[in-house]
Formats: sequence, C-alpha cells, structure tokens
Amino acid sequence: MLLSTIAVTQFMTNCFIVGDDTTKDALIIDPGGEGQRILDEVKGMGVNIVGIVNTHAHIDHIGANRHMKEAFGVDIMMHKTELPILHGASKAGMMFGVSIDPPPEPDRFIEEGDTITFGDSSLSVLLTPGHSPGGLSFVTQDGNWCFAGDTLFAGSIGRTDLPGGNYDTLIHSIKTKILPLGDHVKVLPGHGPATTVANERKYNPFL
Repeated sequence: MLLSTIAVTQFMTNCFIVGDDTTKDALIIDPGGEGQRILDEVKGMGVNIVGIVNTHAHIDHIGANRHMKEAFGVDIMMHKTELPILHGASKAGMMFGVSIDPPPEPDRFIEEGDTITFGDSSLSVLLTPGHSPGGLSFVTQDGNWCFAGDTLFAGSIGRTDLPGGNYDTLIHSIKTKILPLGDHVKVLPGHGPATTVANERKYNPFL
C-alpha cells in the first residue's frame, strides 16, 4: 500500500492519499484544504487518482473537494446523511472565520458494507456516527489499517457538540465498529498522530 499524510489548513486535518502498489491507482481521503499542496503530493507520488472520499462533511474535511474534483474529474463519495452538513459548509465556515467555495455535490453515496476499489486494492466502509450523523471509517483490504475520520483519536475522541453529534452514539460506534477490528489495527485519525486499537483500548480515557 502506498500512503501519504498531509496535515492541511489551520485545522491540521489529515488528508490521506492511499494507493495501490501495483497499479498506482489511488484515493484521496478528506481533502480538507490547501488543494495545491495535495496536487503536488499526488504528482510526487506518481499515482493516478480514481476517487475522492470523505469520512464526513465538516468544512475541515471537504474544503478542497471542488479543487480535487476540477483537477481529476473523479467521483466524490460520502454518506447521504452528511448532505445537510455539506450544504451548510459555507455558513459554517463563517462561524470559524474560514471562507470556502460552495462544495460540489457528491457523485456517489456510500454506506456500511460497501467496498471502494482502487486498482487491485480496496477499502471497506464502516458507518461510525456520533461526531457527525453519517461519519464513516474505512478499513484496508488486509485489515491492518483503519482511516477513522474524527471518530477516534490518539487518546481522545471526536467532539460531539456540533450539529448532528451525539456522545453516546460516538462511544457506541467506537466500541462496536472500531475496537472489534483487533488490537493490531493501526488507526489513522482525521487529526493528530496515528495510534493502534490496542493503545486506545488500554489508555484512552473515554473508553
């Protein structure tokens, strides 16, 4: 697996470029902003972008969706219950003092149980709401990596005080969807450093 992580904007959102070793086909997960930096990284990796995937539709995760769509012409994918958040993105940006272009509509809605393919590799989709209504996590084909969005962080969890957030729902998502993946799984969160299921099960104060 080819993998690059870029922390973008003042929100320090982890944008991931994940690619297939053989075909060099790749996905962009959560292009939160600084589109040119992401394009430069794609060029440096020598990969062919075949899809744009959002774990959820908060502004810090979709800020460069339009830039990526215009650059690559590929499908933007997210869960359908994120649409109200997506449609309110420009207004939400004003609350945080951030100006973003109105994001494009998703081309494809994805749900738990779906598979997103890129070359000979794939990600399986888990529905992990709580931070947002349609929050998604993605597990690699070998079962060793989980892109968790803002569901689970190293030593913390996603905030639940934004519209559509719910603390009990988030804890349930973590305990029923992410922890059962196994202690060996490396968790790649939407912000901050990577961690493992084992570390979070043992040391995360919220769990």
